[in-house]
Amino acid sequence: MQRVREQVQVPEQLYDGQSNTSPAVIAVLDTGIAYHPDLAGKLLCFADFVEKRQFPYDDNGHGTHVSGILGGDGTASQGRYRGAAPGCGIVALKVLDRFGNGSREDVLQAFQWIEDFGKIYNIRIANISVGTTSRSMNEQTDLLAGVEQLWDKGFTVVAAAGNQGPGDGTVTAPGSSRKIITVGSSDMLQGNKAVSGRGPTFECVCKPDLVAPGNRVTSCAPGIPYTYRIKSGTSMSTPLVSGGIACLLEKEPQLSNVEIKMLLRESTDDMGLPRNQQGWGEFNCEKLIKN
Repeated sequence: MQRVREQVQVPEQLYDGQSNTSPAVIAVLDTGIAYHPDLAGKLLCFADFVEKRQFPYDDNGHGTHVSGILGGDGTASQGRYRGAAPGCGIVALKVLDRFGNGSREDVLQAFQWIEDFGKIYNIRIANISVGTTSRSMNEQTDLLAGVEQLWDKGFTVVAAAGNQGPGDGTVTAPGSSRKIITVGSSDMLQGNKAVSGRGPTFECVCKPDLVAPGNRVTSCAPGIPYTYRIKSGTSMSTPLVSGGIACLLEKEPQLSNVEIKMLLRESTDDMGLPRNQQGWGEFNCEKLIKN
């Protein structure tokens, strides 16, 4: 994580959420969340749409890893594996089972939950490090309608481009939505690791919007003793951007999701690659916050 933080230039002074404003809260739609010292005190609410359990758990590990990239404070590693926005709050919504699979219905229920309870928990960002590989137009249409409704309600929705690349038209839903912020992996665009999803979408929208590091990212893992694991993919890139947005909102809480998207566009670093691979360019957190 230290390598990744330095690559996207996350400013040190915004790590701890010590500003005068309330920390941004991020809804994480994933496999759940397990207890880890790096995430202590950050979980504001847990809702399970798969097994309907009451207490937090993660029977896969993906959601805990994503949450660590977002808001882990590095306690168990003496700060080495600190996340992008350790001052943020997390609402964990379990929509995927222990195999990482989920249903359209569970995801849509989670979207509705955010609409219903978002103001209560001060949710500003929805991080969706998952996507469907289904070619069913009905399923994709429902997911796109769901995320776009969240966006229209004022939530900043950040979704992964998926790992179905390198072919054109491989961005997964709901990342293929024209409205939301779609993130690919800047270090998984070329060579034998070129799996980051690429546009255009079936609606001829050029995606992703931007890219961030996603290859071999170390973050929190479930289990005792408390440890870390390495994972790769656009799922790891997405929380880096969500965490950067949380840092921005700590500084400027009045920003709308549309304004945030425009600021992201203006602060990326051009990698010199085609638009359907890199989007606007690579995420630069320092430039975003100083913009």
